Amino acid sequence: MRRIIVGISGASGSVYGYAALQALQAAPDLESHLVLSMQARRTIELETPFSVADFEALADVVHSDGDLAASPSSGSFITEGMIIIPCSVRSASAIAHSLGSNLLVRAADVCLKEKRKLVLVVRETPLHLGHLRTLTQLAEMGAVILPPVPAMYAKPKSVDDIVAHTVGKALDQFGVEHRLFARWKTPIES
Repeated sequence: MRRIIVGISGASGSVYGYAALQALQAAPDLESHLVLSMQARRTIELETPFSVADFEALADVVHSDGDLAASPSSGSFITEGMIIIPCSVRSASAIAHSLGSNLLVRAADVCLKEKRKLVLVVRETPLHLGHLRTLTQLAEMGAVILPPVPAMYAKPKSVDDIVAHTVGKALDQFGVEHRLFARWKTPIES
């Protein structure tokens, strides 16, 4: 069984994390491990019709963000890697500087040190130079920076379509099969 850690920070856009958990639940060969930051719990209440329990029910395993002894804090816990969706700039900064003071950051740090995939769906705009330097540092360390930018070629009809596109792009990084969005095809000239 392959494992993917899903981290959800307190950035706006927790619906992305919810959709990622739903998509991973549909993948029979994957086990999802969820880490919600303390601020994510508050953001979920403020932004979505879902409860924290709804998010947790979608994961195979739920870890407390305060439990630095949890399995994702160790490199000996084999995973495909981690998606932090959404990822706040605060969390990205903590990861870039190896400040493993909570499980979300520690698990991401483990992915980097073990050369496992780390996908950060950074949700902030506009970005100032400090943000850009942090994201550059993370990219140089091996992280994939994947901001939630919709592709208009898919002709989204709803917010759910836009969310699904970003989630699909994140899952593509792990080779997870899905049908979350229509892939680009060469247009037929008429």
